[in-house]
Amino acid sequence: MAGLGTLINTVAIIAGGLAGILLKNIFPERMQDTVTKATGLCVVFIGIGGAMEKMLAISGQSLESGQSMMIILSFVFGSLIGEFLNIEMRIEQFGSWLKRKTGNESDAGFLDAFVTSSFTVCIGAMAVVGAIQDGLTGDYTLLLAKAILDFIIILIMASSMGKGCIFSAIPVALFQGSVTILARFIQPLLTARAIDCLSLTGSVLIFCVGINLIWKNTFKVANMLPTIIVAAALSFFI
Repeated sequence: MAGLGTLINTVAIIAGGLAGILLKNIFPERMQDTVTKATGLCVVFIGIGGAMEKMLAISGQSLESGQSMMIILSFVFGSLIGEFLNIEMRIEQFGSWLKRKTGNESDAGFLDAFVTSSFTVCIGAMAVVGAIQDGLTGDYTLLLAKAILDFIIILIMASSMGKGCIFSAIPVALFQGSVTILARFIQPLLTARAIDCLSLTGSVLIFCVGINLIWKNTFKVANMLPTIIVAAALSFFI
């Protein structure tokens, strides 16, 4: 059944968030801060690993790097588009509305938890490619693997950042569900080269999310999101 993968992924995020909240109630505040920074460090290295996998190649007995120009152009133009649209402000407005509607006005960290966790589980090639496979063939194995990873990531994040992480299930459901529905239109555009570029820029954005977990508000990650679309487009020219 098309869409089953996104449904499983959404439920896994909610389950991970609820489990994390139970742990949060056990941990004292100093331990929560340590876990948040430890999570940020892990996310940083997940981003580095994903980026290096696409940038580095073995040539003979040497290691060569590439894709530098694509990254520069993608982030410059993508960030300009994001700043013009002010995506970060719109996501924060949605998070604030969600905070009010769910009765979490007293939770000072709700918005930060929602935004940070949403970026972590939405950005990346697995979400796009998995949703397309689910929509075209009903094969949800890639999204199932992503669901397991997201369960662990959100569990850890929620244990340190709070219940805002649970609601990252909403953007995941909306984004992956939309890609699944539009799979037949998107699939011809996602060549192997386009997926590599999307994965590379997505990994760099995940690195930025990790940095923000360690040092607050260093990057406006939401305003960099168009970078992924620009990178996929540039794959046909560079």
